Amino acid sequence: MGLRTVEGLRVPAERCELLVGPGRLNRARRLFCEVFGPSERQAARVRALSPALIHAHFGPDATHAMPLARALGVPLLVTHHGYDVTTEDHALARSPWLRFYLKRRARLYQSAALVLCVSRFVRDKAVRKGAPPHKTLVHYIGIDIAGFTPDASVARSDTVLFVGRLVENKGCEQLLHAMRLVQRSRPECRLVVIGEGPLRPRLEQTARQLALRHVSFLSTQPAGLVRHWMNRARVFSVPSVTVDSGASEGFGMVFAEAQAMGLPVASFETGGIPEAVVHGETGLLARERDTAGLAQNIIALLSDGSMWERFSEAGRRRARELFDIRRQTAALEDIYRAVLHHHVAAA
Repeated sequence: MGLRTVEGLRVPAERCELLVGPGRLNRARRLFCEVFGPSERQAARVRALSPALIHAHFGPDATHAMPLARALGVPLLVTHHGYDVTTEDHALARSPWLRFYLKRRARLYQSAALVLCVSRFVRDKAVRKGAPPHKTLVHYIGIDIAGFTPDASVARSDTVLFVGRLVENKGCEQLLHAMRLVQRSRPECRLVVIGEGPLRPRLEQTARQLALRHVSFLSTQPAGLVRHWMNRARVFSVPSVTVDSGASEGFGMVFAEAQAMGLPVASFETGGIPEAVVHGETGLLARERDTAGLAQNIIALLSDGSMWERFSEAGRRRARELFDIRRQTAALEDIYRAVLHHHVAAA
């Protein structure tokens, strides 16, 4: 349920409730709903679905869901994914929409039944921003392990794979500088960049200035092609960095996906990445912005076959144990049941 649709999300129409119709004519209605909450008519439409609780993802969206939860008399859960708690408040305040979130954040934490966080790193940030520790939990969302299974018949090549938005905090520029060092000792090593974003022209220019060989910018690709490259590459690298606003990698589901595909990781020890990747077991993590260390780790994974095999198997095992979406969804259902039990008992 929401106030607007998002391109690319495949949600069955019969499972989707849009409180305000699309189009510019309804912008004022959406704004009114965000600021003052749903009208009685909108609340009645949702009430007809007999919801047991509301689970809102990202803090700003949870502040908009807060009046609806209150109108329906149901518990509200919020999940923090990263930017909504890692970004410094003064940076969030530059946006009028996020300024509204900041004003209501304390009330959100007070009224929410639980605050879920996608990593311990994100939980620590949320608690520092005022989330009550006793009702702030870590819950790894999980990935479809069955959909991320490597095909052993496909031969891997000396390819480093980057998958992510081409924005500053994803660290693609640091990876390009590391690849200049990698290609000095392994000139045939290829870099494949999957993703789109505002920095793409600058990154392509940087690749030319560094005289990098065998670099491919493939733009955004469907999930099947991402898995294809995860099955062909030998190293996965998204060396995320903390930017001036404070925004950092909350967890990075793509690291879990790569490990499920048996693809070892070389990255920085930034934000929640050390929870997704175990240094020396499923990948190698350099100090943040240490491009020379990143390059050394990439070369080590390309050169040491026995270490690569150990990391590959350990990554698959860890993904199955911690990040299987079926197991994590069952855990989330247990959380829902506990919240509903407490809500009924307190009524």
